[in-house]
Amino acid sequence: MIRQPECAYRIRVWDIPTRLAHWAIVVLFCMCWWTAKSDRMEWHSFAGLGLLGVVLFRLAWGFVGSDTARFGNFIFSPRVVLTYARNLLSNEGVAPETIGHNPMGGWSVLSMLALLLTQTGLGLISVDVDAIASGPLAKWVTFDAGRRAAHLHGSVFYALLALVALHITVIFLYGAARREGLLSAMIHGLKPARVPAPHLYFAPLWRAAAVAALTGITIALLAGAAGAP
Repeated sequence: MIRQPECAYRIRVWDIPTRLAHWAIVVLFCMCWWTAKSDRMEWHSFAGLGLLGVVLFRLAWGFVGSDTARFGNFIFSPRVVLTYARNLLSNEGVAPETIGHNPMGGWSVLSMLALLLTQTGLGLISVDVDAIASGPLAKWVTFDAGRRAAHLHGSVFYALLALVALHITVIFLYGAARREGLLSAMIHGLKPARVPAPHLYFAPLWRAAAVAALTGITIALLAGAAGAP
């Protein structure tokens, strides 16, 4: 068992835009699954466009957002990831403490966003077998290309389910090893720590609103293209 000193501090780690994007992805992903299973394809398209918008926002926020949201602060080299994993699983010593995403979690986040972007992008041009329930941009590709996109759309979904299952499992295992509530921290933004809070930069909310507006315009343009001749 990893020995953990008592956490004497609670520090602010996650900003509001990051937390909202996280839970919006969870809700919209579930909506996409339910609407597909229940054959509500019009609502499936709406949910998919919404999910794409949130993913685009989170990707942009990974470059212009707060410190803990920026990819440059939590995407590490494979050597750092392996060292962190080895230390975390070791029975000796204290597991390394991180402020935001740890080296393993950082790559999990990036993989999840990449798969979600691929999934929603394929959905834009997917064509149903009867060419009725199709993506908003399906008319811009051939029927065969749209069918291939639809098959890949389904395959990526199962890859996402596997990654989600792994993500949830690791969260609970990490929580048991480190005694940290990662899910609760993504709700209230606070995290227990053994040392005082470092100086973290939190981006202003007006910047998040501007990024959200730009991504909203992008999604509106994509939706509008469905009705273009």
